[in-house]
Amino acid sequence: MTRSRRTELDVNGTVVEVDARPGEPLLSVLRGGLGLRGAKEACGRGECGACTVLLDGVPVMSCVLMVEEAEHGRITTAEGLAEEHRELRRAFAEKGGFQCGFCTPGQIVRAGALLDEAAGLGDEELRAAMSGNICRCTGYTQIIDAIRQAAAHRETA
Repeated sequence: MTRSRRTELDVNGTVVEVDARPGEPLLSVLRGGLGLRGAKEACGRGECGACTVLLDGVPVMSCVLMVEEAEHGRITTAEGLAEEHRELRRAFAEKGGFQCGFCTPGQIVRAGALLDEAAGLGDEELRAAMSGNICRCTGYTQIIDAIRQAAAHRETA
């Protein structure tokens, strides 16, 4: 049996100590050790995007990222982006960019990382940039519309 060890992580701007086993997925530590429930486990293979978080500003799948790979980076979860991406959350609600809500935190995290460049992307480019996040409910049009609305709001703000 592999022993846990104390690990320091920078999560949402706060350095925290957690007990983690070598090779333990970051998602497990975020949800179980820290009680951050925004990132979800669905596929467990890094294919669906429900577990998306930012590592040093880059979207990553936390279900396949081992905790030791994140030790020296800045981890930002959906909870850490809640205030910063208020307009994006509002746009998702107004445009119907979520239905069941399961994938929404991962969608918001990935979309938030794209907002600065979203206004300059065509629909196909924006869809490709969001392709790491699967939604079984919306058909994606509403998600793209929500991102466009939030990006436009950002440009005028």
